[in-house]
Amino acid sequence: MKAKRNRTIDLSVVEGKQYLERCLILNSKTSLDNIINKTIFGDVFNVTTFLPKQFVDLLIVDPPYNLSKNYHGKTFKKTSDEQYIEYTEKWINAVVPLLKDNASIYVCCDWQSSPVIGMILKKYFIIRNRITWQREKGRGAKRNWKNGMEDIYFATMSRRYIFNVEDVKVRRQVIAPYKVNGVPKDWEMTLGGNFRNTYPSNFWDDISIPYWSMKENTAHPTQKPEKLLAKLILASSNPNDIVLDPFLGSGSTSVTAKKLGRRYLGIEQNAQYCVWTEKRLEEADKDMSIQGYVDGIFWERNTKYAQEKGKKRKQKVKSI
Repeated sequence: MKAKRNRTIDLSVVEGKQYLERCLILNSKTSLDNIINKTIFGDVFNVTTFLPKQFVDLLIVDPPYNLSKNYHGKTFKKTSDEQYIEYTEKWINAVVPLLKDNASIYVCCDWQSSPVIGMILKKYFIIRNRITWQREKGRGAKRNWKNGMEDIYFATMSRRYIFNVEDVKVRRQVIAPYKVNGVPKDWEMTLGGNFRNTYPSNFWDDISIPYWSMKENTAHPTQKPEKLLAKLILASSNPNDIVLDPFLGSGSTSVTAKKLGRRYLGIEQNAQYCVWTEKRLEEADKDMSIQGYVDGIFWERNTKYAQEKGKKRKQKVKSI
């Protein structure tokens, strides 16, 4: 039995049969209208051969890292760097024909696969930056430093690309507020504290990994947070643009794109994850919120949550 506050989505393929039936299976070439805002159940290397050319504005890729891991019945086994390079080039060649000339690309990786990914991406794209984000999960290791960081490479197809920096500002608490003539300089005073909206850097320490009491959480072993994906989507696409995730997993990219007014397409070969994706897309119709992103602002980790809890406590005290 789950704890009362446990919201983890983990229904089986049998329980979620109606969700799997919503997914597409492609066996021949198809038009753009048939695939928009859909989940395709299939292997990326097969599916991409049936898709239209140059229709993707933003590509977000979270491929299997070069680690041995079981993804609910489908296992990826750790290989040599040479074999992982071959695998990486294979999926890149599969998706490149789908990208518009001004498309942006984000590729997730860990510290071991990061050097390999970076080296290969240079052959196909213009690398703009490497984001490092603090994932802060797990109990640590006794014989090594705890692995608390992951990388995301940011690349573009050409020198023409979208970057909406004003849409991805981070709200940070001002510890030592500075005033000029008694007026706050570059910060604002609120009931919840003093804050400044700042331009983001390539180090992100404000992300919470999905956990059991969060609505977005699934039983997927490597699920990315919606807040993380929201930053990528808002910065590198405009409303109604098309976002593609060829390794969709439990659907975080599609769900976040939907919540932010983008069109989306996800490819996933695991039936279990297709079920969870469609379940989450359905729930997004009722709740468009993204934890940590409120009123167009990305809040520091736990800041907004703590503020809301504080308000509830005050209301409770007043009622007493």
